[in-house]
Amino acid sequence: MSTFPLPKITLNERVVVMTGGDRGLGLSMAKALAKCGAKLVIASIDEKVCNNAVREMEKDVGQECGFSVKTDITDLTQCRGLVKRALDRFGRLDVLFNNARRLMRGPGLPPHGNSLPFFETDPEIYRQSVEVNVIGTFFMARAAIEHFRQVGAGKIINLSTSRRNFSGKHNSPYGVTKAAVESETLVWARDLDGSGITVNALLPGGSADSDPNRPKDAGKILLPVDIMDPLAVWLASEHSNNVNGARFVGKLWDPTLELNTAAENAREEPTFFEQQSNLS
Repeated sequence: MSTFPLPKITLNERVVVMTGGDRGLGLSMAKALAKCGAKLVIASIDEKVCNNAVREMEKDVGQECGFSVKTDITDLTQCRGLVKRALDRFGRLDVLFNNARRLMRGPGLPPHGNSLPFFETDPEIYRQSVEVNVIGTFFMARAAIEHFRQVGAGKIINLSTSRRNFSGKHNSPYGVTKAAVESETLVWARDLDGSGITVNALLPGGSADSDPNRPKDAGKILLPVDIMDPLAVWLASEHSNNVNGARFVGKLWDPTLELNTAAENAREEPTFFEQQSNLS
C-alpha cells in the first residue's frame, strides 16, 4: 500500500527504463510510474527476479505495462541492447532512471555490510562498487543518450544519497561512488544544457526500508520504500522539462502543495560547486 499519494500527472505512455527495478526503491518507483500511464522496461542482472517484478507491477497496476530485460550495466553492449529492445517494443524512449547500484549489504558481506574503514574494505567489493555504481551508470547514460540526441529530448535521473555519506566515517566505497554519481550528474547536465535533454539527481533523504539484508534495528526508523515515488513521477513528466542539474530529496515532497511548488520545495539547496555550474 502506498504511503504517499501520487501527483495527478498523466505520463501518456512515456517509456521509462528503470535499472535495478526488480526490487526495493526501483520497483516502487516503477509501479508509481506505471500507475500514472508510463510504459516500463525493468532492467536487472537477475532475470528471474526481474520477470517476477514485471508480474508484480502489472498485478498492482491492473494491466500490461512493460517488460523486463536481463542487463549487466557494466557491459556497454548490453546497455545498448536494452535501449534497442525498448525502441523495438515501444518505438520510443523518454526517461532513464539510473537506479541500479552495488549496495552496501548483500551476499559475501558481513551482517553490518561494507561499512568499514577503507583499509579494511575488501578490494574486490571496492572494485565492483566502482564498476557498477559509477561505470555502469555512465554506460547506461551513454547508451540512452545516443537515442536522446537523435530526437532532441530525454531525461536521465541518477539515484544518489545524502551528502553526509560522501564524507562520513566508514562510507567507502559506497559514499565514494555516489559522490562520483553526483559529479556525473552535474557534468552531464552542463554538457547537455540547452539540448532538450536533462540530467537530475534523486535521493530518499535517509535510510529507506528497501534492503532485505539490513539487520533489524528497533531504534532506527526507516523511510518508507515509496518515499521517492511522487518525485519520480514529477521528474519523468513534462513538468520537469526546464530543470537540469538539480538534486531532489524524496522526504521533502509535500503532497499538499501545488505540483511544481512541491517539487521546488523538495529541491535541495545547491552547494557552492553546484552554483558555479550556473544551471538553476
